[in-house]
Amino acid sequence: MLIDGYENDPLVAAEDLLALPGFWAAYLSWMCETEEGDADAEWFGVAEADLDAAYEALNDEDRWPVFRIPFADGHTAAVLGRNFPDDPGTEYLVTHPEWGRHGHLATLDGHQAGPGLSWRELAHIAGTPDPDAPGVHAEAARLLLLLPVLGDADLPAEAAGIVGDALTQAGVPAGDTAGLARALLADHPLWNPAAWTLPGVSPLSGDRPHSPGILRCDGRMSPRCGIQLAQGISAEHGDRLARALGTWPTA
Repeated sequence: MLIDGYENDPLVAAEDLLALPGFWAAYLSWMCETEEGDADAEWFGVAEADLDAAYEALNDEDRWPVFRIPFADGHTAAVLGRNFPDDPGTEYLVTHPEWGRHGHLATLDGHQAGPGLSWRELAHIAGTPDPDAPGVHAEAARLLLLLPVLGDADLPAEAAGIVGDALTQAGVPAGDTAGLARALLADHPLWNPAAWTLPGVSPLSGDRPHSPGILRCDGRMSPRCGIQLAQGISAEHGDRLARALGTWPTA
């Protein structure tokens, strides 16, 4: 399995790891960090040994896990564990078979780059799986896999309820999934909430450009600050991506 730029790295499709009892605790607990440190296994209702086993699998230096999230029109969001021994991190990418290179959503490491998605985009991708493409198709798991790159100053009131329901549907046995959801949506450890606007459109303006565009982020650390999500793609592919992200209606 290859992703542009990682041809010589030990990438493996890792969707089977979602079945590990401690997967979501290992994947999301860092987002709930407090002054005392990361959330522990009890927050997610799992045993410490299960969390440790999942964490070890996610950070295997010989098998870099890739979680594929196929969505509309042949696009795929990919979560890639970049498990270098001395420089581990996680890359969030967007790919399409007709592109020459991937798009960059966010990076989680010591030199983080994000946020990578607005709430609108996150919810739309989660809810529009491509059943004919390999990867994760369950809406709850798709939403939770992409949750770490969310950064939106305009979250809807129902966001915590949606994330809480996703945790339950994904099998997280926490006694208080509502409280866990609120913790996951609270202050992000790596970046501040951002405003998302269409190119050339002021947040205070109701005007819209005459052709489709992809949302851009005002967060200075975001790969999507003032530039296209996928550089070098044609205008047609940009329009298709905008619709696949839910920025514009399909008709």
